[in-house]
Amino acid sequence: MPADTLTRVFSALADPTRRDMVARLAEGDATVNQLAEPYRMSLQAVYKHLKVLEDAGVVSRPPGPQPRMVRLETEVFDEMDAWIERYRRRAEERFSRLDTLLAKMTDDKEKGKGNDQER
Repeated sequence: MPADTLTRVFSALADPTRRDMVARLAEGDATVNQLAEPYRMSLQAVYKHLKVLEDAGVVSRPPGPQPRMVRLETEVFDEMDAWIERYRRRAEERFSRLDTLLAKMTDDKEKGKGNDQER
């Protein structure tokens, strides 16, 4: 996934209302009116949120007569997951090296205590 696409996706998901819409669409497709029901905002504001999600490739609305269903595009999340996974692995490798170092330091400290007691 190109960096500019990731930027658009992460930016779109930075808004809590849009994240909530995505969570609701993860349960299944919905019309704009169904998506708008729980929010205290105009339908126009809901369309603006959906436009941001559409531009980022997170959701789609197939052409056709109203009401059109809004669909979550799960491929975007697979691509985000792959990007995130790469950095998660790197972080885990660093933590593993730190764990090894701390274990060695603890062992060295324990060995040092034994030598002090022998004196």
